[in-house]
Amino acid sequence: MSYRFADEPLRIGGREIRNRFFLGTGKFGSKELMAETIAACGAEVVTIALRRAEPMSAPGSLLDFIPPGIIRMVNTSGARNAREAVRMARLAREAGMGNWIKVEVIDDGKYLLPDNTETIRATEILAGEGFVALPYMSPDLYVARNLVRAGAAALMPLGSLIGSGRGLKTADFIAIMLAETDLPVIVDAGIGRPSHAAEAMEMGAAAVLANTAIAAAEDPARAARAFALAVEAGRAAFLAGFLEERAEASASSPLDRLPFER
Repeated sequence: MSYRFADEPLRIGGREIRNRFFLGTGKFGSKELMAETIAACGAEVVTIALRRAEPMSAPGSLLDFIPPGIIRMVNTSGARNAREAVRMARLAREAGMGNWIKVEVIDDGKYLLPDNTETIRATEILAGEGFVALPYMSPDLYVARNLVRAGAAALMPLGSLIGSGRGLKTADFIAIMLAETDLPVIVDAGIGRPSHAAEAMEMGAAAVLANTAIAAAEDPARAARAFALAVEAGRAAFLAGFLEERAEASASSPLDRLPFER
């Protein structure tokens, strides 16, 4: 007997998303490899750094290697303040790249931590102009609440330092955001293994985004497939409602009376 497990699609910006694994397109060795990786994991949302995307009319543009129907979320990577992030988002929309924006504002060259204050400002402006704004942020409850008020479509807290592959070092703070906000939470940055992605989904994250771990793998397409399966497994585990951890032992079979006892 086979079973079909019901799950509501993720809804962001008026779009329904079934595959909760989001793929970053930076760092791939070639556009062909990027396209192969997208196909392998079935990603429905990919991020694109505006500075890496040639004009749509240019022959062999990066955008030509992204299948139709996939949501292209422009990343404002390189923006140092809200003004620059807003300008990049407007340029992307004028260039026909859509209105989904990963709001990334970083003015720290050592740790590459997002500037939460400038991110809130950029999110408020972009949301007011009709963009689907998904801010990349350091997880903090007060910042999350301000981003909700600013009109964010989802929240994208970092799991650990970008590109570090260290996993969910900020798990406690992400858990607070999950408990106290209603927006989808998409864990982004520092996810280095499929097990990290599954852990995030088991916590209740709506989706996971990864790039470096996949692009740097010996077989990126296979790595992306592994991530997609881990995200699916983590989501199923969250919906299953597993037993909470506890210090005491609990027998899986009754011990009060054994069948051979009289």
